[in-house]
Amino acid sequence: MTGAKSGKVITIPLMYIPYGQGVLLVASQGGAPKNPVWYNNIARNPDIAVRHRTHRMNLRARLAAPEEKSALWPICDAQYAPFVDYRARTDRDIPIFVCEPRG
Repeated sequence: MTGAKSGKVITIPLMYIPYGQGVLLVASQGGAPKNPVWYNNIARNPDIAVRHRTHRMNLRARLAAPEEKSALWPICDAQYAPFVDYRARTDRDIPIFVCEPRG
C-alpha cells in the first residue's frame, strides 16, 4: 500500500479473506475504538498489491457500503470467528474493504 501521509510504498502483513477474484480486508483492530493506521493508507490510496507466498494480486480497494455488510460479515466470521466479539466490544462501525482486481 501507499502511505497516506508519506506517499511511500509500505508493506504490512494483514489477514485477508478470499472473496471472488480478490479479498476482503477488515479494519477491526480487535474491536478498538479507532480504525487501524493502515485504514487511512488504503482509504486515501486504494490501489494495493496483495501477496500470498508466490501469488501476487494488484487490487483496488473500496469501502463496503452499509447495505453490503450484512452479506459480508457472515463470510468474514466464517474465516475468523473473533470478528463477532470485535463487533460486540465497540460502538465503531468496523469498516470492510472490498478489494477487486484492477481493470
